[in-house]
Amino acid sequence: MARILLLFLPGLVAVCAVHGIFMDRLASKKLCADDECVYTISLARAQEDYNAPDCRFINVKKGQQIYVYSKLVKENEAGEFWAGSVYGDGQGEMGVVGYFPSNLVKEQHVYQEATKEVPTT
Repeated sequence: MARILLLFLPGLVAVCAVHGIFMDRLASKKLCADDECVYTISLARAQEDYNAPDCRFINVKKGQQIYVYSKLVKENEAGEFWAGSVYGDGQGEMGVVGYFPSNLVKEQHVYQEATKEVPTT
């Protein structure tokens, strides 16, 4: 059952956007390694569990590895969030991409510095 949910999760994100559910933007800018934010910045390990509050975020389990693609530029009193992907325990399961609080993870390896400032959409 969880495998089916993971396969359809990217569609759920699109459904949220298509049906006009407007959510507050987390930040107006993000830091990436490239202009499209597709290259991996770092590999991080979750220090505790995190349950996603809405479709923009990902669920993370303690000990799980996360590939980080961008880091939101902190604004006002908002928390600091990063965007990344986690993968299921079984082989062949799709990766799930979304935001998570940066204070819940510890970077294990930095592949390249996030020096490109890109506007968020």
